[in-house]
Amino acid sequence: MAVKDSQEIVESIPQKGFFGHPKGLFTLFFTEFWERFSYYGMRAILIYYMYYALKDGGLGLDRETAASIMAVYGSLVYMSGIIGGWIADRLLGMKKTVFYGGLFIMAGHIALSFPGGVTALFASMGLIVIGTGLLKPNVSNMVGDLYSDKDIRMDSGFSIFYMGINLGSLIAPLIVGTLGQKYNFHLGFGVAALGMLIGLIIFLLTRKKYLGLAGSYVPNPLSVDERKSVFLKFGISILVIAGVGAVLISNGILTIDRFIMMISILGIIIPVIYFSVMYFSKKTTKTEQKNLLAYIPLFIAAMMFWAIQEQGSIILAQYADERTRLSFAGFSLQSSWFQSFNPLFIVLLAPVFAALWMKLGHRQPSTNKKFSFGLMFAGLSFLIMIIPAVYAGPDTLVSPIWLVLSFLIVVIGELCLSPVGLAATTKMAPAAFSAQTMGLWFLSNASAQAINAQIVKFYSPETEILYFGIIGGFAVLLGVILFAFTSLYKRRA
Repeated sequence: MAVKDSQEIVESIPQKGFFGHPKGLFTLFFTEFWERFSYYGMRAILIYYMYYALKDGGLGLDRETAASIMAVYGSLVYMSGIIGGWIADRLLGMKKTVFYGGLFIMAGHIALSFPGGVTALFASMGLIVIGTGLLKPNVSNMVGDLYSDKDIRMDSGFSIFYMGINLGSLIAPLIVGTLGQKYNFHLGFGVAALGMLIGLIIFLLTRKKYLGLAGSYVPNPLSVDERKSVFLKFGISILVIAGVGAVLISNGILTIDRFIMMISILGIIIPVIYFSVMYFSKKTTKTEQKNLLAYIPLFIAAMMFWAIQEQGSIILAQYADERTRLSFAGFSLQSSWFQSFNPLFIVLLAPVFAALWMKLGHRQPSTNKKFSFGLMFAGLSFLIMIIPAVYAGPDTLVSPIWLVLSFLIVVIGELCLSPVGLAATTKMAPAAFSAQTMGLWFLSNASAQAINAQIVKFYSPETEILYFGIIGGFAVLLGVILFAFTSLYKRRA
């Protein structure tokens, strides 16, 4: 289907019916709910599955390697959003791309549901990387299609959508984590696959009635000749990469450590290339070029934020398993349960922030200032972890309250930055790169985790004070700088 006028798309969607928002928000809310259930359920136990001993049902990898693989995996998941955005923009449209993405994700979780060792682990990761890249940027971008550019409900709608994401993330570690740690890791992974299946069923049953024309068009379709050229180049590239990879791996040249380093480098290079391609494209207008330049500071701030937030499932997950007293008020705890605190606080606080932005209306802080607040809170969430390190030392188990407090603080920052970043991306995206620009937003997370793959190696109980202090302090400083420059620019304007 050819590109549709945005007003025509909005008029094709029932505009009231889901908490005062378009009915299409229901479809996207629950599709993403179940996708996040599957992803975060799997991720809650994945690092433990990698470094637990074989006798405990794990793979027996060393902790540093497991932490770096977790970071690289997360990076590739979000990096693949570029491909998913391109496929939606040039080939399939967002609706079809979301559906195929869900199928890949489900297949990836099924692969982990059966014992298959490291081979099954990497096969599963590959499938989920592809599937998430197809689904995640496009389902988020479709939320923007539900509203006109002047609809003041947009930020609130993204906050509600963000709450749906985190409801799935909240429930998953409690169910998948308990099954995985208490009974069997593969049982947990199987339940994650079931979650994605439910999400696909909801999407198929409601997409036509509730989404209207949203996501059914191809914004920048390839011509017949372009399709032939692209498919030929893509096929050749896959064969070359597979052949070279096989040779390098068989000769011991491409090791896990070198692959991790390669992804870390790509995490920095790809955003630079991507911004350049969009900026210099003939299809990008001068106004859109200015928007892209204004987007760069937000992208850098988001990278720093996600570098801290994403360590919740890596460093803080290890901290929960090895440095935290796993009992509270007479109850025994599973270390994977701590992964539910981040989404729990988002579910509780997202309505508060959504209502706050609606109440403030045009008086609310600018996007840049919201980003600066997000960064400062992220830094504080790490700085707070210095306190138990100072008082308890590296050899004493600490109260679980410290981890809970850290998750709470970073969530306050996340609600200042993430849903606002989604909304800003849809507003500032060049028309010819609409879905791909959402992929660029998720690339901020990919870049952060690619860098994390190197950073997490420096963590140990003995280095906690320096580790949390340097990273947390740098985030606070960057947030202050962004706030100061935003205020200065506003006074000069």
